[in-house]
Amino acid sequence: MMSEKVIVGSEEWCSFPTLKIPFIKARVDSGAKTSALHAVNIKMFQKHGVDWIQFDINPLQNNEKAVIHCEAQLVDQRVVKSSSGFREKRYVIRTELELGEDTWGVELTLTNRDSMGYRMLLGREAMLGRLIVDPEKRFQLGQPSTENLKTHYYTETHKKGLKIGLLASNPELYSNKRIIEAGEMRGHEMHFLNLKYCYMKLDATKPEIHYRGGRVLDDFDAVIPRIRPSMTYYGCALTRHFESLKVFALNSASAITQSRDKLYSLQLLLNNGVDIPTTGFANSPLDTDDLIKMVGGSPLIVKLLEGTQGKGVVLAETKKAAESVINAFKSLNANILVQEFIKEANGKDLRLFVVDGKVVAAMQREAAPGEFRANIHMGGTASIVKVTAEEKRIAIKASKAMNLKVAGVDIIRSAKGPLLLEVNSSPGLEGIEGATQKDIAGEMIKAIEKNFKWQ
Repeated sequence: MMSEKVIVGSEEWCSFPTLKIPFIKARVDSGAKTSALHAVNIKMFQKHGVDWIQFDINPLQNNEKAVIHCEAQLVDQRVVKSSSGFREKRYVIRTELELGEDTWGVELTLTNRDSMGYRMLLGREAMLGRLIVDPEKRFQLGQPSTENLKTHYYTETHKKGLKIGLLASNPELYSNKRIIEAGEMRGHEMHFLNLKYCYMKLDATKPEIHYRGGRVLDDFDAVIPRIRPSMTYYGCALTRHFESLKVFALNSASAITQSRDKLYSLQLLLNNGVDIPTTGFANSPLDTDDLIKMVGGSPLIVKLLEGTQGKGVVLAETKKAAESVINAFKSLNANILVQEFIKEANGKDLRLFVVDGKVVAAMQREAAPGEFRANIHMGGTASIVKVTAEEKRIAIKASKAMNLKVAGVDIIRSAKGPLLLEVNSSPGLEGIEGATQKDIAGEMIKAIEKNFKWQ
């Protein structure tokens, strides 16, 4: 028994020695009364005249290769109400939980958690008198290394996975680390490829891509381009070269290129029947007055075509301010868009994450008090949101129009219905995975597997 309570985060790695489960990531949820463990192929049998349960578990989310066969004595059968309100009759077992340096007995309900973000849910009954939850923290009691997971969950008998390269600039970025982790969890060989370290050989008979030091990158099955705006030209050229070598790119170079051209992408979306806020574009500052009238007058939004993710965006609250901003940008020969201001959105917009033609997650973003959010996304808070069928339809239609397999689609709710703001070809994962607790990185890896029909 612990002498004092232990502080844990919202996620912790634990193990079940009796069930021979060495590592499993748990969602720590004091709002849930009971604890739940992922289980499939559940069967009841008799052992010495007592009811027992046998079941299989895939302890790693989105990894069906690692399977553990478990047995435990049946304690009870109970009807459990899930967070979504669904009632389900579940088997209940009692087993030992090892968390950090302590081990104690807990009751677990068994259920298929394939659709959930975690294979294990640690509820408050198992925490009473032992744990205190700090929801801002994660993995307070440590976490296994990738090598430890491989040692326990992968053997030479497993089918060899794909060799996947992540084309990006910062290996420490949350999104990039999560994608590498998700690929390795599903049994693939993942490599971070710094865009700046890659260079190309254009040749009719033997085109090549080399990496710093002279290594030839000639054995990759797929690449995931995560190209920052300042590297768009070179990153797309590199992605295009990989495609010419018959390497599958999760987002193609042509799709990324057109998504980075704000004006062209909006024209493409309109041609595909996707509504956007009324937008104006002009070459001469002499047309400023009519340009402002065209989008409904002030207040209005002025966007630099070269700007991205909230940068180079100005809210002009009066006609005089709008004229000053537009003429200032034009004097610098900068290309701009002028867009109507959606006042009723009240500083909020939606980010729908689309993978392979399906909306896999959605969140609502709201500006912090005193900050500006208008027809764009920037700082503030993110929260889970229920999106409408129409909003999903727009997101899917937009990603298909842009020919993107992975896209962050930004939508604003207006009096005339949902309007599309922007389609991002390298959307970040941290905010939306944190808000929704969904494994979006895993969905991206699944999209690559689908292309190879890899099992």
